[in-house]
Formats: sequence, structure tokens, C-alpha cells
Amino acid sequence: DDRLSSDGSFDEKLGGSINDQKRPPLGTPIDQGSTGLFRRRKGQALDLDSIATQPSVFDDPVGLEAYRPPPQYENAHRFDPDARWTWREEKRLVRKIDLRIMVWAALMFFALDLDRTNLSQANTDNFLGDLGLTTDDFNLGNTLFRLSFLIAELPSQLVSKRVGPDNWIPFQMICWSTVAFSQFWIKGRASFLATRFLLGFLQGGFIPDVVLYLSYYYTKKELPIRLAYFWVSNYASHIFSAFLATGILKMRGVHGKAGWRYLFLLEGCLTLAIGLGSCVMMPPGPTQTKHKYLRPNGWFDEREETIMVNRVLRDDPSKSDMHNREGLSPMKIFQALKDWRLWPLYCLGLVHMIPTGPPQVYLTLSLKNLGFTTTQSNLLVIPSTVLGLLMLLFTAYLSEIINSRVVATIILQIWALPLLIALYTFNKSTSQWVYYAVITLVTGFPYVHPIQVAWASRNSYSVRTRTVSASCYNMFVQAGAIVYANIYRTDDKPSSSKRSFLDKRGNKALIGICSMNIVLYIGTFFFYRAINRSRDKKWNSWTKKEQQEYIETTKDVGNERLDFRFAY
Repeated sequence: DDRLSSDGSFDEKLGGSINDQKRPPLGTPIDQGSTGLFRRRKGQALDLDSIATQPSVFDDPVGLEAYRPPPQYENAHRFDPDARWTWREEKRLVRKIDLRIMVWAALMFFALDLDRTNLSQANTDNFLGDLGLTTDDFNLGNTLFRLSFLIAELPSQLVSKRVGPDNWIPFQMICWSTVAFSQFWIKGRASFLATRFLLGFLQGGFIPDVVLYLSYYYTKKELPIRLAYFWVSNYASHIFSAFLATGILKMRGVHGKAGWRYLFLLEGCLTLAIGLGSCVMMPPGPTQTKHKYLRPNGWFDEREETIMVNRVLRDDPSKSDMHNREGLSPMKIFQALKDWRLWPLYCLGLVHMIPTGPPQVYLTLSLKNLGFTTTQSNLLVIPSTVLGLLMLLFTAYLSEIINSRVVATIILQIWALPLLIALYTFNKSTSQWVYYAVITLVTGFPYVHPIQVAWASRNSYSVRTRTVSASCYNMFVQAGAIVYANIYRTDDKPSSSKRSFLDKRGNKALIGICSMNIVLYIGTFFFYRAINRSRDKKWNSWTKKEQQEYIETTKDVGNERLDFRFAY
């Protein structure tokens, strides 16, 4: 059985047994169900001083030449197929990467979410009333934000690939934070809609840019967990902003201004400070962390750089396909877009958040309409945020422990369906606390988006496709957000009721979409399983010589390769 393993990693039977006498020994393969944080070798405790270097295509002479990083790859000078290191060294290095790279990435996302969601807190301070806006105007503002966010996704990603995320992301942050604090001066419908459009356009592409950037440092087993913690900063932002808004909104009346104006001003200035800090806190890549004035010796020494580069390339050799300042030609973009093997993930990106999206958008506004005060409405969202954070981490760890993306992500739909049915049965006589309890559970849903982002990245299997697929996936997510921003309408609410969630027509549609989503997830499971089984059958029918000849001569690239297996 000389073939690649089912998750796309190189089987030690093909790569680890050749010329072992001439090369340093490899480490024992880790359990495929490992999360990357709690690694164990099968059947025994982890010896921190044992070799951590995992088998890969580079251990076979044929694979080494087929996958050798090209000279233009920015980390090529640290590539060494004979490099070996211990688990103690790797764990120490990963912790260092987490502190130097991951924490700042999470802080940047914290800032983005602060500026794109503070409209929710502004609503509790009579934002719509002060500007003479209706619920439909609010919907239109959210739609324009999502639409501009969507439009900017791919262009932003392409610019980032050309100039480097370390240059592009700080520029984005400085631009959008300027628009964010400028909302202090909005006067009516036109300026409200204009700022929502500009904010979305300038923030678009940020998330796939950061995902691609983090993939330079982490393996495919580590990235989903890191992305989960990346999105934890999103939830932390919700909790922090709830307390922050509670204080800032009390400034209503200072110099005759509404409290929500100070909310936009102060939080926008905070984001600007983080954007300026990002100019020096984002190195171009693992071997490019030196800064002339702040860190002349860089963050990592030569040994650490060697471990960083080789462990990532052994995990995914395709990460050396392109330089981190290399742009994509129109033909390469088209080739990535027509990759039908990723289309099921794009479809899931479009629909997976729709069942829980409308209740989340209208959460604070509906709490205010239930009779809660401004302060109460902002604080009552915290339980759902904490619940969502815990469920986010649970599903992320589950996906890696059981090595199944579908099982971990379908949980969102199974969670939402009975709650939406309950919401559909409510009427204006339903107790506000019963109503609040169900809303809290709906909006505290398992946030599986980070798993699906990592899933798309993993199944791309080339820098070119990964660059485009990250943007395309997020574009579909934003398109889904445009859909759910318009499901609850002003004319759908029962007469004499201000409760947005009593929209019977909207809730009925959400129940139908949630049911459809369950079928789509099951279909995606069988789609990828069928491709893998077909490739297994063909690969296993070849002799070892035919397999090696394929590796040497194939024109297939990325996930087209017969020796690649899709995750599902």
C-alpha cells in the first residue's frame, strides 16, 4: 500500500524507508487526531527530547526534487531536508510564535470587530431616532457594508499578495479607523450609508489576508485551533465593547452630543493606534523578523528559523510555491476560481450563518424594544457571547480530535433548528425572559466559521489557490450576510409589536434554510469521500515505479494531484 495518507500527508512507507541509513532518523508519526497543542504518539506518552521531525515527501529522492522549494522562495535559505529537532524545541518555538505573531493578529481582529459591530451598541442610544432612520434604512446600511466588504475581498487579497500582508494590513487599518472615528460627524441617512459602505470596503480582505499570513507560521493541524483563538478575539471584542459602551454612552449630552457619537470617536481612535502599531509588529515572514531600530537581531535565531521553515514545509510542501511578495496573473486567478473541488465549501460559506444571522443582527435593538434600558441591553448580550466563545473552542478542538470537519460544523445547524422552531411559536404575550433565554441560546451558537476557513485553506493545497479561495470563501460568507440582513423586515412584524424576532415569515424562512443546510453538509461529506476513494483506487492500482514516475512528471498542481487527499 504505497500511497499518501488520507489527509494528504506523505506516507512513511513511501518516504521514510528509503536511504534511512544515510540520513538522520525521523520522529514517530503523530496521531492524526492530534490537535497540535496536545500531541501524543500512538500508544505512549510524548517524550519531549525525542525527534519531532515528521516524515514527508522530502525523505524520498524523487519527492525531494519534485517538491524542493524554488530559489525565489523567501525562506529557501533555511530549507534543509536533513534538519532534525526535538519536541521540546518545537513546543518552545510554537509558544514563541503564538506570543509574537498570533497575539498581535488577534489584537488586530479585535480592533476590526470593534469598529464593525459598535453600530449595535449605538442602536441602544437612540441612534436611529437621532438620525431619523427606519429599520429598513438600518438594513440598507448593513447591506451596503456587507456588499462593499464582499467587493473588496478579492482585490484586497491580490494587492496583499503583491505588496505583502505586513504592508497592506496596517494600511487597511489606518484607513478604516479614520472612517470609523469620522462617524462622530454623521448627520443623516446619506452620511450613514456612505460611512457604512466605506467601512466595509476598507475592511474587506482583512480576514483572508491574515489567514494567509498565519499559514506561513503554522501547520495544517495547528491552524484551525489558532483560527479558533483568532475568532475568540472577536467574542472578546463583543464583551469588552459591551462594558465600554455602557460607560461611553453615558456621555450623552456632553457638549450637546449623543453618546453614540463618542462611541464611534473613541473606539475609532483606539483602532488607529493598533493600526499604527501593526506597521512594526508584523514581520514579512518567518525568516524576515529583523527591524532596523526595534529588533536588529530579529525575533528568532537561525536554529529557530530552520525549524519553523522545515516543519511547515514538511507538513505542506505547497507553501513554497510562491514568494510572499509575488502577485497572481489573471490566468492564475481564473484557474483558482474554476477549481470545482472547492465549490461545496463556498456554498456552505454562503448559507451556514443565515439561520442565526438575523437574530444576532437585531439582538440589542430587540432587547431595547423588550423594555430593557440601554445599559441592560448592552450587558444582557454578554451571556450569549460567552456561550458562543465556549462553543467556538469546543467545535474547533472537536474537528481536530475526531479529524472530521463535517461533524464539527454541522453542529451549528443542529443547534439552531429546534431554537428557531421555538422562536416561530412565540407571540407578543410571550414572557420577555423566556424570549430572552431562547434568543441567548440562538445567538450563542457554535461559531464554525474558523473551522471552515481552515478547511478551505487545507483543501486548496497551493499558495495560488489558497490566496484566491480564502477571498472567494469569505465573499460567499459576506453574500450570505447580505441575505440575512434583509430577512427581518419592518412590514413583517405583528401590529403593535416592536419585537423583530416575532417576524413569522422571516423565522419560517430561517427554519427552511437550516433544514436545507443539514442536507448540504451531508452532501459535502459524501462529495469529498467519493473523490478520495476514487483517487485511492487509481493510486493503489499503480506500481511503486508508476507512482514515482507520476510524482516526477505530473503537470497536475495543487489539489488536482492524485497523491493529495481532501479533508472532510
